[in-house]
Amino acid sequence: MLAGIGRTLRTAFRSFRPGSRGERQPTLKHLEKLAKATHTPFGYLFLPSPPEEHLPVPDYRSVGSVRQERPSPELLDTLYTMQRRQAWLRESLVENEAEPLDFVGIARLSDDPSDAGRKMRRAIGLDRGWAAKVRDWEDAVSELRRAIEQLGVMAVVNGVVGNNTHRRLSVAEFRGFALTDSYAPLIFVNGADAKSAQMFTLAHELAHVWLGSEGLSGFEGLVPEGQGDSFLRGQS
Repeated sequence: MLAGIGRTLRTAFRSFRPGSRGERQPTLKHLEKLAKATHTPFGYLFLPSPPEEHLPVPDYRSVGSVRQERPSPELLDTLYTMQRRQAWLRESLVENEAEPLDFVGIARLSDDPSDAGRKMRRAIGLDRGWAAKVRDWEDAVSELRRAIEQLGVMAVVNGVVGNNTHRRLSVAEFRGFALTDSYAPLIFVNGADAKSAQMFTLAHELAHVWLGSEGLSGFEGLVPEGQGDSFLRGQS
């Protein structure tokens, strides 16, 4: 991605040749191209220093690690887009006098995980051996996503920003996130990830909805080697 941005910048600034003392200034058109190539708001280029951009949701990626990185424009744009989509859906549901979803925030961290998992599986209408009935990981993801959406949770799987195939989402940066709301909860899964990992992320973010806690997730060693197939067959 950085190499692609570098090529874009060289193309945008090929006509810009500052003097030996650097006295020549870039034109407004140069700055507009720079802002577009780097996905930076145009006004930011006139600030004395780069602004601190913070995630609009809690960051759970730091659990078990010391990573504190600046969020990428791709991650921020995806988060803001999903927040706007959620706000639109919530407004529509409220205007049509829909009832709030009773499972949002119903769980507690002190609950027994196995019992909570059984309740969640029953709520979305999947029996214990449901994964053994599907052909492969892709079908498993589709089936779980369908069941989650029938429950009233918006489940989005995408590996790029919107429809822009030139702006891929980084699996190293995040696996998914949850935006909780009593009317329009939303789960986002990084579609650039492996299908087996997407399964785990869907379930993990649904648990966030059950707890009523939104946030960004990233996992190390998501599916241990040799365990993916047994899970798909419903043996774990």
